[in-house]
Amino acid sequence: MSLSVLLVDDDPERAAIVEPALRAAGYEVVTVVDTATEMLAQVRARRPDVIIIDRDSPDRDTLEHVCMITRDDPRPIVMFTQDQDRTLMRAALEAGVSAYVVDGLSVERVRPIVEVALARFEQWQALRRELDQAQTNLAERKLIERAKGIIMKQRGCTENEAYRALRKMAMDRGKRLVNVAETLVAAEDLLG
Repeated sequence: MSLSVLLVDDDPERAAIVEPALRAAGYEVVTVVDTATEMLAQVRARRPDVIIIDRDSPDRDTLEHVCMITRDDPRPIVMFTQDQDRTLMRAALEAGVSAYVVDGLSVERVRPIVEVALARFEQWQALRRELDQAQTNLAERKLIERAKGIIMKQRGCTENEAYRALRKMAMDRGKRLVNVAETLVAAEDLLG
């Protein structure tokens, strides 16, 4: 199965060379655009697997649109450029570029670079999911701890007794522990 590619290139002559090269490398080029604004619209419309940006030097608009794509509809983004500026390179990576390749796009290097970008993107997404899960778990624990504190204060019991009471409430109601804790904390906030 070939990957669908959105090619962003502001030089029509270069794009006319790059597009067939990408097809020859086994990619399905779904469209070619020349502006960052078109890139954003086409990502939403075409939902490509990979975005390849070929620019002499990425401009601010391109990086802002890359940032929006990364935030709203993340996907691997490979940027081929002639610009070796470290600040620009860091800005591109912070915006969400998976691979920043200096010295432009060459047919022989496309497939391995895209494969590395895909792998890096998948790793990044896995880390992001882990971080989101860890943050959710931490927020749930804090909520449960706060609910236990409320029960301890109301009943004058130990932490273990408060936890058992909270657990019993959850089992009796057929709800998750965190949902019962959330209800208890909300009630305390309302009354307190």
